[in-house]
Amino acid sequence: MTAGCEGITIYRFPLPFLGGIGGHLIEYGLAMPIMFLLTGVVFVREGFDVIHAANPPDFLYWIARVFKLFGKKFIFDQHDVVPEACAARWSGLKLRIALAIARWGERASQRSADVVITPNESVRRIAIERGGIHPDRVFVVRNAIRRTDFRDPRLRPELRRGKRWLVCYAGVIGPDDGLERLVLAAQHVAVHRGRRDVHFVVIGDGDCRRSIVQMSQRLGLEDVIEFTGWVRDDRLIAEYLATADVCVAPDPKNPLNDLCSMNKIVEYMAMGKPVVAFDLDEARETARDAGAFVAADGSNGSDATALGDTILELLSSPQRRQRMGEAGRRRFDQVLAWEHQRDTLLQAYETLAAYPVPSQLRTNRD
Repeated sequence: MTAGCEGITIYRFPLPFLGGIGGHLIEYGLAMPIMFLLTGVVFVREGFDVIHAANPPDFLYWIARVFKLFGKKFIFDQHDVVPEACAARWSGLKLRIALAIARWGERASQRSADVVITPNESVRRIAIERGGIHPDRVFVVRNAIRRTDFRDPRLRPELRRGKRWLVCYAGVIGPDDGLERLVLAAQHVAVHRGRRDVHFVVIGDGDCRRSIVQMSQRLGLEDVIEFTGWVRDDRLIAEYLATADVCVAPDPKNPLNDLCSMNKIVEYMAMGKPVVAFDLDEARETARDAGAFVAADGSNGSDATALGDTILELLSSPQRRQRMGEAGRRRFDQVLAWEHQRDTLLQAYETLAAYPVPSQLRTNRD
């Protein structure tokens, strides 16, 4: 099935959703030949010069290598660091198998690419040091919204559901996103600290949504946490964020999350909101003065207590919230907005056009 958007032709095809390593491999096993055939259709029907493929999976270089035989170039857009993702989710034999596949796929993708794009400096270092890619071929293009997105939304006091304060989370509800810590933090705020004047809203969906909602219900937090599900109306998301007093990124500290630049943090900053997050390397680099960073000891209970207490500290300090919000908006406007990232992306494409023999700029690392 095809569709169009701003001059871009989009080809879609259905796939089953399957969990676990085996499920992922089945999905990829079905998707790879379909994507190869669709790439061939585009090659014949419209033609192209560059294959720009984002991960996961790290297997799309197979398709790129075929079309490189016809003089086409390949950009590997490394959104995720899959080996670290495997280490965060699995252990034992399952981890060893997953790591072997992930490391092989990452290395092959990097080495097949003419240009590598990464979302931050941490992943750029991995491409250079672990992948052996010449620094001139690796560009940081952050995920970001435009300055004109989420502009001038209405304040909606009714979104507080009769409470004085509103705390928002907007993002994916997956295994690495820390929503169980946010639920426990809400319990700490409402039950242990007796603060029934704080309303929590979780905007989004994902693999873990059902279990997180059930956890909230078991703890008796139906009147404390609201789960909106997936919201397609960007205007409504902007209104929630505009009305919020504090926004939260509860992603737990681990080797994967330390490397991740969270889209939600950038969106919070674009709306001029203070951010509460665990002390992750890239979260700190992204938010800087817009963030209140919580030390994490890796245990759900202690982490959640610290998260809840930090939220309450910010709610009690309007001047600090204002300073943090202004700092975040300023950093977004001056550094993080898509308008700045677009220039770097165009530079990557200019580099791609300027060097027809990319192997000459590879390092000698194995």
